[in-house]
Amino acid sequence: MAAAEPAARKRRPKGHFAAAAGRAKRPRGGGRQLEAGMRGILITCNMNERKCVGEAYSLLGEYGDLLYGPEQFSDHEERLSGSEREEDEDDVEAALKKEVGQIRASTEQKLRRFQSVESGANNVVFIRTQGIEPENLVHHILKDMHATKKKKTRVILRMLPISGTCKAFMEDMKKYTETFFEPWFKAPNKGTFQIVYKARNNSHMSREEVIKELAGIVGSLNPENKVDLNNPQYTIVVEIIKNVCCLSVVRDYVLFRKYNLQEVVKSNKEDALQNPSSLTEEQNSKVVKPETEEEEKSSEEVKQENKNQGETEAEPKGNNALTV
Repeated sequence: MAAAEPAARKRRPKGHFAAAAGRAKRPRGGGRQLEAGMRGILITCNMNERKCVGEAYSLLGEYGDLLYGPEQFSDHEERLSGSEREEDEDDVEAALKKEVGQIRASTEQKLRRFQSVESGANNVVFIRTQGIEPENLVHHILKDMHATKKKKTRVILRMLPISGTCKAFMEDMKKYTETFFEPWFKAPNKGTFQIVYKARNNSHMSREEVIKELAGIVGSLNPENKVDLNNPQYTIVVEIIKNVCCLSVVRDYVLFRKYNLQEVVKSNKEDALQNPSSLTEEQNSKVVKPETEEEEKSSEEVKQENKNQGETEAEPKGNNALTV
């Protein structure tokens, strides 16, 4: 009997090792990671992701409360009636299914307005949003910071709204963007545009092919949509991370210094001109160049770190935009 006891103690439930492996592989962000179908805000930072997440929660919470009011939570569990809790306790399987359903419902009710998820790339944070329009919130933040010139972050570099995501394969992207672009570019809507593209940890997508195909889709929605590399009404942002394509259509991309929070608060002669449409082509290029140089300096260490860890970037040249 004594010899049998150690053997008995060594036995483990069938799911023990699978559960342990799942916990070990769980990514940062509580098991959540960026995937197709999400909306949110993509944020780049300089080497300190933990502090970046903290700054993002603080900044987004501040402006989120201003635009949408304080965050409200629904306490689903407290609304469960006593009769629901007392049903058929002898039926173990039914009771388990019911409990799982209650937990899921409660979790859905208590999803936060802003939730950090694993982005899949170094020095990139993705904040998933619930019940808000990312492009409106980020534009409001940048507009306020541009007007007040008040610096509110230390490690956040760029803050890009992501209005839609799909799988990072050409056929998926074409099918998705045919509908996604309609609010901005389908007749009778029209506008001037440029496309900016960046890929991280992805080697199967071609920058040239993506830009050509997406520009063709915009043109097919309305032939009056035209390319403008200096002062476009809209900038189509394409950010690919691993096998997920993040998309958005933003305004004032040049005025807000490529949505760079460190640059938009800097005061210079060009910033005195509130409307960039009054600038000539030459002046517009001067607005972009200082930001580009500063961004390159501030992210030099980041790029080196990414290269060391095998990150692949497809970085546009010139104006970081479509050239036709």
